[in-house]
Amino acid sequence: MKTTKWICALMLLLGCRAAVAQDTKPSERRTVAQVLDHAVSGVESEFVSAADAMPEDKYSFAPTNGEFKGVRTFAEQVKHVAAVNYMVGADILDEKPPVDPGGENGPDTVKTKADIMKFLKDSFAYVHKATATINEGNLLNPIKSPFGSGMTTRLGMSTLIVGHCFDHYGQMVEYLRLNGIIPPASR
Repeated sequence: MKTTKWICALMLLLGCRAAVAQDTKPSERRTVAQVLDHAVSGVESEFVSAADAMPEDKYSFAPTNGEFKGVRTFAEQVKHVAAVNYMVGADILDEKPPVDPGGENGPDTVKTKADIMKFLKDSFAYVHKATATINEGNLLNPIKSPFGSGMTTRLGMSTLIVGHCFDHYGQMVEYLRLNGIIPPASR
């Protein structure tokens, strides 16, 4: 009797597994633009939430203990990333940025936390627009680097965005923690 129950349970389990397997569609092939956009979305989520976590009165914070002489303030970190986002997005699109990025440090006119957050969010929207144009046909075509280092590719520039953002994200995490704030991604 016990054996019969186990056999029935096993048959039921195998039947359910077969039904689920038939109901599952094979995964759709994603485009290059979708893969790159997904990577940008991931870093955007963590970076924007970290930038927003710092109170406005701490946006001028820069560490001073240890070997931190001359480092960017928290606000300058955020503005720098946004400015580079605009520069790289424009490079991918082969156009001028829609706003003056103010060089690699961002425009001097962008000062308050609200203005910096808008500048940052708009820069990511522009990067999404740029990555949406990348496809298998133009992925590796040579394009001029916005940093005066010769030629690069759209793939190179789109992956640079992710690496660059996470580099500065790591620094911002330290700034947040030095101010007693747990980064949103670590909560």
